Amino acid sequence: MAISDKLSTPSPPKAGPGRSKGITLAVIAGSQLMVVLDATIVNIALPQIKGDLGFSDTTLSWVINAYTLTFGGLLLLGGRLGDILGRRRVFIVGALLFGFASLLGGFAQDSTLLLAARALQGLGGAICSPTAFALIASNFEEGPDRNRAFGVFSAVAGSGAAIGLLAGGLLTQYLDWRWVFFVNVPIAVLIAIAAPRYIKESERRPGRFDLPGALTSTVGLVALVYGFIRAASDGWTERLTLGSFALGAVLVAAFVVIERRTAQPITPLHLFRNRNRTGGLIMMLCLAAAMFGIFFYITIFVQTVIGYSPLKAGFAFLPISGAIIVAAQIASVFQAKLGPKVFMAGGAALVAVGLTWLTQLKADSGYVDGILGPTVIFGFGMGLIFVPVMLIAVAGVSDHETGAASGLLNSVQQIGGALGLSILTTVFSTAAKSKATELVPGFLKGASPEQAEQFQRTHEFPVGSAAYSETLAHGIGQGFIVGAVLAVVALLVAVFMVTAKASDLPSEAPSGIAV
Repeated sequence: MAISDKLSTPSPPKAGPGRSKGITLAVIAGSQLMVVLDATIVNIALPQIKGDLGFSDTTLSWVINAYTLTFGGLLLLGGRLGDILGRRRVFIVGALLFGFASLLGGFAQDSTLLLAARALQGLGGAICSPTAFALIASNFEEGPDRNRAFGVFSAVAGSGAAIGLLAGGLLTQYLDWRWVFFVNVPIAVLIAIAAPRYIKESERRPGRFDLPGALTSTVGLVALVYGFIRAASDGWTERLTLGSFALGAVLVAAFVVIERRTAQPITPLHLFRNRNRTGGLIMMLCLAAAMFGIFFYITIFVQTVIGYSPLKAGFAFLPISGAIIVAAQIASVFQAKLGPKVFMAGGAALVAVGLTWLTQLKADSGYVDGILGPTVIFGFGMGLIFVPVMLIAVAGVSDHETGAASGLLNSVQQIGGALGLSILTTVFSTAAKSKATELVPGFLKGASPEQAEQFQRTHEFPVGSAAYSETLAHGIGQGFIVGAVLAVVALLVAVFMVTAKASDLPSEAPSGIAV
């Protein structure tokens, strides 16, 4: 029998119905946890990755961006693959690809191989994640069973960030940073073994793949991000910087033209005609940038300046996750009475306050006096925003396009985070270079011969030195000015663009949207 026949014919489970459903849900939810926690589990290991593989403070952001750009850019195409080729088959391929890429990342001996592995992880996640969500609908009957399954799936998606922070801290501190990648391999293998037995295949739907749309959007966004990173290191007028921006603009414009003309686009552009939905997407684009910046730069600060261990750094971020969860529950309970606008505007205002507070970060700032307060305010603001934005994303959308609408929100979150992080990195690098120029004479005067030699070789202050801490804090503070400006833009959108009332929204957001 051909392999494809084996994959398309589900084997009857040996266990009873209750246990079989439990295993089915565990396999599907396990894949989602693997994909969702990857963004934060790697963050905790960034200082160690930087030291071992020779990344600079500027290029280190690619460890995050290489994953989020491919994941966000190909997410909608991944969902289409499952519809056309069979969701279980595509689900297995995505999980195995994610596991293989994780294995490559764990064994990477240089920055190039690690970034290639991260991009491949993003591709695997883009294939696996949307099909996992769809498989719940095809494996659980409508009613209590499906509702419970979606509840578990959403809980896993929502807790993935916190689990990733703790797991990243444990693995990095007690084993090695490479284990934040290796840990995915046995999970992926178990998913691939269990899926044919406990997950039934979905019916294939006729359709076409919008490969031109997927490629132009993803490559265009990569070019734009590369342009910002290049500008940070070589200046805005450098030839390759300008060429990257030009290529990115051309490809994004080509993507819009392709989506308008193709019969089955991966991004139905008519979804943007609704001003409330478009406003929510703009807000998510802006605020995801700030969220990625906090997880990236504060992770580095607490480990290299304050001196936290990886595990302690993971615990340091739990208050943000807790604030998001509490605020999201408040928004869910009171939204029917107050409507979405008050939560979207209030949340954006809190995010702006938190980010403005972070611009005051100094080299001698501690966790309690410099980080805890602003990050909790930021997290609470984000929690207020998530639920109404999710609901607005699918309000008024026909049933057959609900998946595309929710997938679009997920894509915007990932893409906004990658683009925003690259912009923050550009500002960070420019400000840090300016500060470093002021500090070089004093540093060289008091530096040991080893420190001076290292500086001449790397053009960076040694980690742990006063000059390094001051430069890093100054650059981070200036970068968060951009984050605060983006939060103000989101606030203006909520106030002047969003007009939705409580009666305009569905009672529940679709499960599977990452929080």
